[in-house]
Parts: sequence; structure tokens; C-alpha cells
Amino acid sequence: MSTAVINFFAHFTRFKTALQNAPYAMLAGLGAVCGIMACLVLTGLVTPATLPAIVAPIGASSVLVFALPASPLATPRAVIGGNTLSAAIGIAIGLLIPNPLLAAGLAVGLAIVLMAASRTLHPPGGAAALTAVMLHPNTLPFSTDLTFPLLPVCLNSSILVGVGMLFHRFSGHSYPHRAPTVPLQTQQEAGLKHEDIVSALNATDDVFDIDTKDLERLLILAEHHAKQHRPP
Repeated sequence: MSTAVINFFAHFTRFKTALQNAPYAMLAGLGAVCGIMACLVLTGLVTPATLPAIVAPIGASSVLVFALPASPLATPRAVIGGNTLSAAIGIAIGLLIPNPLLAAGLAVGLAIVLMAASRTLHPPGGAAALTAVMLHPNTLPFSTDLTFPLLPVCLNSSILVGVGMLFHRFSGHSYPHRAPTVPLQTQQEAGLKHEDIVSALNATDDVFDIDTKDLERLLILAEHHAKQHRPP
């Protein structure tokens, strides 16, 4: 088979996959619309005029909450804790270090360390820390600096999580995510055990964006499927 024909089928497969995923993408987009609008309206009612009603990292958080609700990075603990903790770190670093270049780097780096240590790792948290530094906390009233991690960051994150919980009740996805249980018979037929999965993960040097239970379920189902189609 020629290279041109192979490339054609490869592109056709990608196009077919994109069409199949289009309804899910549109549904996730609709969820993000609802989440961002709710954040703007509700937070705007209580946020002081000196602070924005919403921060840019919430846009990135909405991608995780509505498009990747099964990701460990999208849990309510990660969204609320990661954004709030990182914003507080950014304010603190901005107050302590006048050099914006050094403050920006330290804020994001320290936010990653503390999010990982507190099991609230959330990528938009790095942006929340950077946003806090870019506010130039030294130039703001101290009361405003103290308020920023709570209003708007924490409230934005909490509203987004609340909308996500409500939205996914109708989308057919669990949020907060809970891995479905694999039937015992399927587990026995696959021959894989939880200890095998944990040992394999411990043997690698990488961190994977998937819950161990979800990974275990995928591997068991794949092994079960392979055995069903394997010739005797």
C-alpha cells in the first residue's frame, strides 16, 4: 500500500474521531459557558470594586471541570484548594519580594510544590499564583491583598465546582469522579490485580494524569476484551 493511501486513511480516521467527539466537546463547551457566567454574576455581587469579578485561571479550570471531569487534576479539592492556595502564595511572594521577575518565578514554583504536598495539584493554580504577583500587591491596600485569594479566587472556584456538579448530573458523567466498579468475574478472567497496577506505577519515573482505579479498570477491560477475541 502506498504512503499516500496510508496517509489518507490516517487523516480520515482522525476526522472520523473528531466527528464522534464533537457532541461531547459541545456539551463541555456549554458547561463552561454556564460555569463562567455563574462566576461572573455571583462573584460580582460581593467582590469589592478594587478587585475583578473573575480571574483568568478560572477559564483554564473550566476546561478541566467540564471537559476532563475524571482527571485527578479536576477534583473539587484540586480546583478550590489549588487555586486558592496558589493565589495566597502569589500575594505573599509579591509582598515579600519587590523584584517582579524573581517574584513571578518563585510564586509559581512554590505553588507547584505546595499543591503537590497538599494533594491539590491543579495546573491553573500556577496561573493564579502568577496573576496574584502581577497585581503588584505592594501597591494595593493590605486589606485588598488579604481579600484576593478569597474574593474572587476561592469564590470563583467554588461556584465553578458547584455548577460542574450540577451540570454533570445531566451530562452522564460523575463529578466528583468515581471510577465504576469492574464485575468480579471480569477481574478474575483478566488475571490482573490491584497490586500489579501499583507495582507497575511505582516502577516508572513519571506521574500520570489518571486515577489508579480508572487505570486498573481500563487495563482489566482491555485484557478481558483481548481474551474474548483471542483464538483458542
